[in-house]
Amino acid sequence: MGGEDGGGDRNWDSHLRKLSNSTRDSNLANDPASDPSLLHSVKRLHELCKEDNSEDLIARVYPQINKLFQRSVSSLSQSTKSYGLLLLAILQFFLDFGEVVLHDADPSLRTFLRSCLSREFADPVVAEATLDFLNVNKKKILTSFPTLLPQFFPLLLKLIAWNGEKLEKSFMKIFPGLMMSHGSFLPLFPSLVDLPILVVALQKVERSSGSLIGSSIASIQKSTAPEMLLALMDEAYTGSTIADGGADSESEDSSAIDAADPFFLEFLKDENDGLPERHWSSPAMVTTLQAAINTPQSDRLKQMLKMAPRLLDVYFAISLRDVNDSLICALIPLLMLRNDTMFPDKIFSYEVRKRLLEFMLAAFQRSPNFIALLKKPIMDRLGEAYDSPAKTELALQLCWAIGEHGGGGGSHKDAARELFESLELLLYENLSSSRLGLRESALRSGGESSRKSSQSRLLCFVVTAIAKLASYHRELLPRARVSLGKVARSRMSDVRVWKRARDYLGLMNEPAICLSVLGPSRPSDGNMQKPGTVNWSEGDTKMIAHIPFYILGEQEGPPFHDFSFSDILPRR
Repeated sequence: MGGEDGGGDRNWDSHLRKLSNSTRDSNLANDPASDPSLLHSVKRLHELCKEDNSEDLIARVYPQINKLFQRSVSSLSQSTKSYGLLLLAILQFFLDFGEVVLHDADPSLRTFLRSCLSREFADPVVAEATLDFLNVNKKKILTSFPTLLPQFFPLLLKLIAWNGEKLEKSFMKIFPGLMMSHGSFLPLFPSLVDLPILVVALQKVERSSGSLIGSSIASIQKSTAPEMLLALMDEAYTGSTIADGGADSESEDSSAIDAADPFFLEFLKDENDGLPERHWSSPAMVTTLQAAINTPQSDRLKQMLKMAPRLLDVYFAISLRDVNDSLICALIPLLMLRNDTMFPDKIFSYEVRKRLLEFMLAAFQRSPNFIALLKKPIMDRLGEAYDSPAKTELALQLCWAIGEHGGGGGSHKDAARELFESLELLLYENLSSSRLGLRESALRSGGESSRKSSQSRLLCFVVTAIAKLASYHRELLPRARVSLGKVARSRMSDVRVWKRARDYLGLMNEPAICLSVLGPSRPSDGNMQKPGTVNWSEGDTKMIAHIPFYILGEQEGPPFHDFSFSDILPRR
């Protein structure tokens, strides 16, 4: 193979000399990116090596490519030029021909992410090229370097947070790879929920310190406080530490970042431990959220308010499909904690909370024993039922899950008893006139009718959960009769509550019927169906006699026997 065989651009020797000469040129040696033709030469040499499939050519090209990579990395901090595209072209050569020249691409990939992309993630050209590179090489990266993307997921989240929906499709293709490591699964969840806050924080840095692209990043990173913000997770995951500095934090920007504030400190410190702790009561967090509420939303923020729920959809779908039970069980308390703490946009909060609750109920449906294992955080959330509307809704859903799944199953009688006691306590607190009086005065300004409706709705779920739990664990029946009797005699203003308690008391006098109506839809052994309970997935094969009579209880008029399945089975 000669250097003259193709002529023109196939003359690989000329491209190789170009790389070699750049070493001797003092200007290019210190700043390779200042010569755009180097990028063309690297790409062309890569193409020629692929076309000729010659190990000899690869071996001749590799030393010059590797030297260029090292010079580029060392020049990053002093240069005003973008190195992203040049380094990505070199990394592609390393990935394609690393086995031939015995080059381990893992350190090179980490160097690129840590030293280059952390400075240039805000450059839309570099950001798009990076995602294209990761997608083209996704299979090889996930197979050969499975911890790479999980380790640097905070940096990739910054990239998508800043560049928005135009890169969403490309980002979604690599997003599952961020969850491959057990060490990234749990920290990824709060980071996704906080994506809008990340956008607000990065915009604050841009306002106070200039553009986030190129040389401005270098100057920003010399400042202690913005460094903490910009390094969010990526540098923390690589083991970097931020030295305490006495830099002057004064700024004309009234929302300047305070390095001493625990909100910004925890963004980094806890990432080294895996899970971030958000100080929602810290001055910086309060100021940031208040400013976000009182000022018009930027296009970036609007895009992220729409994207974050879609990312959570993918996160939860993959979790239910691929993640083991121990990690999902550890995730559920985080869902409960974050249910009421998120960016204060009404539509965003609604969309995120809906997904959190749906995932939590799906996890309980798949593994009912989670309810027993998580009895402590569940009981804590029940105790906060009236702190806010979001916490009320969470408590309501937890009550449903406790009753539906028998407090975790027949083998968890102690946990079921403790959960039953928490439901009793919540019920008696509502029946207490002093408790109601305190809440009435505290919440009168929020709307009396809304409060009463929310309270009645929760009480209906509590009453039902108590009855269902006692039907599953028969030893709790005497206590359930006492509790429901108090509600039935109370004749509260909302007839739905005391009438439901009265009906359940009547059912408890007929054990077989009670088990059919209030018993669990799926017994603990997971196989046999309780008598009289319809498996709706088999509804089209059931005979009329298999339909429990109580399903027709809401039918008006005299009893009848001539009905179709469309009266019972929900329409699809």
